[in-house]
Amino acid sequence: MAVWETRVHLCPHSTLTCAARLSPADFHSPFLACSSGQFVASTRKLHVEPKSSPAGAPERLPFSKVTDEDLAYFRKILPGRTITDPDLVESSNVDWLKTVKGSSEVLLRPQTTEEVSQILRYCYNRNLAVNPQGGNTGLVGGSVPVYDEIILSTSLMNNILTFDNISGILTCQAGCVLENLSLYLEERDYIMPLDLGAKGSCQIGGNVATNAGGLRLLRYGSLHGTVLGLEVVLADGRVLDCLATLRKDNTGYDLKQLFIGSEGTLGVITAVSILCPRKPKSTNVVFLGCETFEELLKTFQLCRGMLGEILSAFEFLDSECMRLLNTHLKLPNPISDCPFYIVIETSGSDPDHDSQKLDNFLEEAIASTFVTDGTVATEESKIKALWSMRERVTEALTHDGFTYKYDISLPVERIYQLVTDMRQHLGDRAKSVVGYGHVGDGNLHLNITSPAKDPALLAAIEPFVYEWTASCQGSISAEHGLGLKKRNYIYYSKPSQAVALMGNIKAMLDPKGILNPYKTLPDNLK
Repeated sequence: MAVWETRVHLCPHSTLTCAARLSPADFHSPFLACSSGQFVASTRKLHVEPKSSPAGAPERLPFSKVTDEDLAYFRKILPGRTITDPDLVESSNVDWLKTVKGSSEVLLRPQTTEEVSQILRYCYNRNLAVNPQGGNTGLVGGSVPVYDEIILSTSLMNNILTFDNISGILTCQAGCVLENLSLYLEERDYIMPLDLGAKGSCQIGGNVATNAGGLRLLRYGSLHGTVLGLEVVLADGRVLDCLATLRKDNTGYDLKQLFIGSEGTLGVITAVSILCPRKPKSTNVVFLGCETFEELLKTFQLCRGMLGEILSAFEFLDSECMRLLNTHLKLPNPISDCPFYIVIETSGSDPDHDSQKLDNFLEEAIASTFVTDGTVATEESKIKALWSMRERVTEALTHDGFTYKYDISLPVERIYQLVTDMRQHLGDRAKSVVGYGHVGDGNLHLNITSPAKDPALLAAIEPFVYEWTASCQGSISAEHGLGLKKRNYIYYSKPSQAVALMGNIKAMLDPKGILNPYKTLPDNLK
C-alpha cells in the first residue's frame, strides 16, 4: 500500500537539478527549485509499512520454530558449543548500541567451515532462520536477531591459516579479531589495510560482510580491492571455495564481490584472503584546528598536493564532538578551541623524507591561514592519544543520551552542510547534532542525540536526512550497511531496477530466505 505526499522544505543548496539517481517509482516529479533557490518541492511515494515489531521489522516470516530434536542435532555436531542458557545468549541478542534486541534462544559456535555447512544444510531443510554474527559491533541492527533466528557466531573460527611474507597475503578464518590480525602482521613488518575504532572486538568476516571502510581507506582503498578471496557457505550448506590468493584472476565472474557488503544475507563468510601492505617505517599524526569548513577543505586540497603518496588519513570532527569528548570522557583538547579539527596521518618508508614533506605542508598551511593551531606526534603514545580524539567520538556519544546515527556519503564540498541544515531543521528538539568522519572519502557520520528515545524527533530527522542526501546524489549508507534500520530507505540511493536485481540474486542464492532475514533489502521489493 502506498500514498503520495508533496512536501516543501529548505533547499540544501542554491541550485537544484533533478535527482537522477532516485527511482521514478519513488518520486513522481523531479525536485523543483523556486527562483530564489531557497525552497524545494518534491512529490514522494510513501510506503506504508506492514504492522511492525518494536524493533522496526515486519511481522515474523513463517520460519519453523526450534524444537528439542533440533537442539539434539546441534548438540551432536557442536558438543559444548550449542548455547541455550538465556543469560549466555542475552548479549548476542542485543546490538552494540542497545537499540535492537532479538529473542533468539539458541547460540551456535562452530569452529570449522564443515560445521557451518552442516548447520546451514540442516536449517535450510528445516526452514529455520539463521542470524550470522561476528563481533556484533554493527550500528544498523544487522548483526542481531529480530525475532527467534538461530545465532550462528563465528567467534571460535579465529585461526590464521597462512601468511605469505613475500606477497603480504594473509588467509584466515572469519572470526579473527581485527586487532589480533594487526598485531600478528606488525610482528612480520606488515599491517592490515583497514583500521576501525572497533578493532578490538570486530571480526574480519563481519568487516568483509559489511564492506567496512575505516580510517585507512584513503590510502589503501576499500575491501572490494584488498580482499582477494573468500570461502562462503551458502544457505543450503554448499561451500563456495573462492579463497584465491592471486592478485590477478580474470576467469569468469568475480563471485566474491557479491558477498562483500551483503551483510550475511547471501552466505556466511568462513574464511578470507586479503592483501596486506608493508608496515610503514615512518608514521606521523597531526592534529589541526580550522575556523571554517571551507578552510578545512582548502587544507585537504593542500594536503593532497604536498603530502602525496605518504598521506594515509584525513579525518575531521567538529567542536560539538570535542565538547562531548571533554565532557563525557575527560579527554583534553590538545590545541586551542576551534570550530573544526583535523587528524592527518602520514606513513612512509623514509622518516627524514616524510618529516620534510610534512614540515613544508604545515608551513604552507599556516602561512595561508588555513589552520589556526596544531600539534604533531611522532611517538607511538602521542600518536594514539591524538587518534583517540577521533576514534572515541562514538564512545562519547553513548554518554550523551539516545543517539540517532547516520552514515552518509556526499560530494566532499557538501559534507558539513548537512550538519548545519540539520541543526537548523531540528532547532532545540535535539540535544546535540554533531558531525565527524572521513573527508578523504566524502563520508560524514551525522549523529543526533536526545535525552531518551524520541519518536517525534525521529520523525523530524527522517526522511529529511535521506531526501537531503538524495538531492546531492549521495548515499544513505557509506560504510555501515543497511541492516534492519535502513533497509526500507534503499531507494533513496539505488534505482528500483537495481534493487529488484538484488532481490533476484537473494532469491537465487537463498530461495527460502533463511539467512539474516529482515535485513538489507526492503520489505516490499518492487
